[in-house]
Amino acid sequence: MAFYFRGVPIGWVAIMLALVASMGGFIFGYDTGQISDILLMDDFLLRFSNCSTPGDVSTCSFTTVREGLIVSLLSIGTLVGALLGAPIADYLGRRYAMTVECVMFTIGVIIQITSTHVWQQFAVGRFFSGLGVGAISAAVPMYQAETAPPQIRGTLTATYQLFITFGILIAYCISIGTRDKSDSASWRIVVGISILWALILGIGILFMPESPRWLAAHDRMEEAQISIARSHGIPREEVKGHYIILREVEEIKSSVEYEKQTRGGWIDCFMPQNKTLYRTLLGMSLQSLQQLTGANYFFYYGATVFKAVGLSDSFVTQIILGTVNFVCTFGGMYVLERFGRRIPLIVGGVWQSIWLFVFAAAGTAVDPTTHAGIGKLMIFAACMFIWGYAMTWAPGIWILIGETFPTRTRAKQGSLSTAANWIWNFLLAFFTPFISSAIDYRYGFVFAACNLTGAVVVYLFLYESSDLSLENVNMMYTDPNCKPWTSGEWAPPGYSSRQDFIDQSRAAEAQRPLVSLEEGRLEKLSEPSADGS
Repeated sequence: MAFYFRGVPIGWVAIMLALVASMGGFIFGYDTGQISDILLMDDFLLRFSNCSTPGDVSTCSFTTVREGLIVSLLSIGTLVGALLGAPIADYLGRRYAMTVECVMFTIGVIIQITSTHVWQQFAVGRFFSGLGVGAISAAVPMYQAETAPPQIRGTLTATYQLFITFGILIAYCISIGTRDKSDSASWRIVVGISILWALILGIGILFMPESPRWLAAHDRMEEAQISIARSHGIPREEVKGHYIILREVEEIKSSVEYEKQTRGGWIDCFMPQNKTLYRTLLGMSLQSLQQLTGANYFFYYGATVFKAVGLSDSFVTQIILGTVNFVCTFGGMYVLERFGRRIPLIVGGVWQSIWLFVFAAAGTAVDPTTHAGIGKLMIFAACMFIWGYAMTWAPGIWILIGETFPTRTRAKQGSLSTAANWIWNFLLAFFTPFISSAIDYRYGFVFAACNLTGAVVVYLFLYESSDLSLENVNMMYTDPNCKPWTSGEWAPPGYSSRQDFIDQSRAAEAQRPLVSLEEGRLEKLSEPSADGS
C-alpha cells in the first residue's frame, strides 16, 4: 500500500519504520525527563540523599556532587554507547543493533529499580542504561536517513526528535501521577516502565526493512531492492522494472562500489580529502551547540529551577514546558521540510538567544520569589525559548546527522557527532548545579551567547541538503565551486538550479518527462568550467 507525495509513491512501511525506530528517541527523552521530578520525590530523598534527621524528608537534600553524578552518569554511559554504536550497527546491521542495545538499556533499568539505599547503585544503573541510549541515538537517525525515501527524509528523520519530546512529556505526566505515593513505587514505577518502551523498539524494529545502503555494502543487492520497494510501497513483482527502484539502486550501487575501494576507518573521519574532516567537525560542532542551546537546563533541572522561582507546584510547570516542546516539534517537521535546513537553524538560534536573554535578565534584575510577575515572565520566556528550539534546533540537528556524511564513514562520523552531544550533555548535567549556585539566573546569558554562535556556525559552514539524495549531498560537499551560503541553489550536473532538479526529478518519478529536460541538461553540461575547459 502506498500514497503519493509530490508525485512519488511512499509506502506506509516508510512511515512505520520512522515511528518504530523513533521509539529510540522516546527512550532518550523519557530518561531525560524522569530524573528532574524523581530528585524531588519524598521516598527517593529519604533513601538516597543526606538527611540531618533520619525519616524527616524536610531535612533531606542532595549534595551538589551527588545530585550531579546521579543526573550525569547517564550521559557518560551515552557517550561510550554512542562510540560503540557505529561498529555495532556496521557489524550487525541497523535493526539487530537496535535490538541488542535495547537489551543493554533494560539491564540498566533493572539495576536502578532494585536499588534500596545505595545511591551509587542507582547511578551505575543509569550509566548502563546510558550505554543503550547512546548506541541507539547513533543508530536511529542513520537508519531513518538511509531507509526513508528522499522526498520525505527530513520529516521522517525529524520524528526522532518528536519522540524525544514525547518521551519527556510522558515522563512528566507519569511522575505527576506517582509523586503522591509514600513508598518506593513513586519512583520505581517511573523508572521501571521504561522496559516497556525498550520492548516496543527492540521487537518492533525486527519487522521493518533493513537499511538498503547497509545491505548493498554487504553485497545483498536484491534485498536492498526489496527494502527500497517496501519503503515506496511498490509490489515485489514490480521491483525489477520500476524507474524509482532502478534509479535509487544504481545511485547506491555506484556509491558503494566506490567506497569499497576507499573503505573508511576511524582515522578516515579526520582526513581532509572530500571534506571528510570538515564534515566530522561540523557534525560534532552542531551536536555540541544543540546541547549548548540550554534546553536540557530546563529538562534536567526544570522542576528545581521553577521551585526556586517560587511556584507552588513546579511539576505542573514542567508539564507545560513538555507540552510546548512536544506540540511545537510538529511545526518543526513542517518548517524543516518547507524551508530547508539553514534558514530555520539561523532564525532559531537568534530567536532562542533573545528569549534566554529575557529569562536571565528578569531573574537577575529582580528576585522572582518576591515578585510573582517576574516569575511568570521567566516561565513565559522559557516557553518561547522551547517553542523556537522545538521547531528548529531540536529536530534539525538530528536530520543533519543522518544526511551530511558519506556512506563509507557515515556510521563512524555519526557516532563521533553523537558522542560530542553526550559529552556536553554530561558536562551540563554535572556542572549545572555548581554554576547555578555561583551565578544563578545569569547562566542564561551564557546559553544566549551560545545560541548566537550556533547561528553564525550554520551560516558559515553548513550546506543546504534538503531535497537531495544522500549521494548528491556528498557530491555537493565535494564541489569546490559550492559555498555554504550558495548551497541552496546547488544542483547535480545537468540541472540549472536546485528547483530545476526538484521539478525534473518529480516529473521523472511520475513518469511525466518535461519538454525542457534534455535541453536543460545539455545546456548545463556545455557550460565552460571554472578553469576555462
